[in-house]
Amino acid sequence: MYRFIETLCIENGELKNVEYHNRRMNETRRFFWNDSPLLDVRNFVNPEGYEERTRCRLVYGYEIESVEYFPYTIRPVSSLKLIQDETIDYRFKWADRSVLDRLFAQREQADDVLIVRHGFLTDTSIANIALWNGREWHTPSSPLLNGTHRQRLLNEGLVTEYPIKAGQLADYTHIRLFNAMIEFGELELSVENVLE
Repeated sequence: MYRFIETLCIENGELKNVEYHNRRMNETRRFFWNDSPLLDVRNFVNPEGYEERTRCRLVYGYEIESVEYFPYTIRPVSSLKLIQDETIDYRFKWADRSVLDRLFAQREQADDVLIVRHGFLTDTSIANIALWNGREWHTPSSPLLNGTHRQRLLNEGLVTEYPIKAGQLADYTHIRLFNAMIEFGELELSVENVLE
């Protein structure tokens, strides 16, 4: 049986990026179950009473299976290790993260990994990325997962898709990590802290 997750951010009693999460969840369900009816996360998640940033983990297949709530604190990331993997496929936000966990385990002294596939930068084990070239933020055009926050930033024109080869890191000065729980700009480091 296929199982997937949506990681939703709740803060100040509000559920963030609802439409993007609904779209991804329903597109995933439609891909695997063509007859799946549209679902709305608002019918399953209750944000009331959660003032501090809270991670909501919604597990689903054809139907919603479970909803859990966890306090959230950003895990500091001050260094990344480049890891090559030509076979990874994480187009869907699988509940089974073992493929990402396996790559994360190769980080050595770094805080996280930056995954390279076919010579191009993709994502870290937990986040999409964007790199600053002095004029604009570029996000890799072939991410492992098109995150909901990434799609919103693209739609708002705050980042631009660009094919970024691992060898082009020197063309950039800073890298930002972001996901449903981490706002754009909350987690930023120098590209000098990306280790080979």
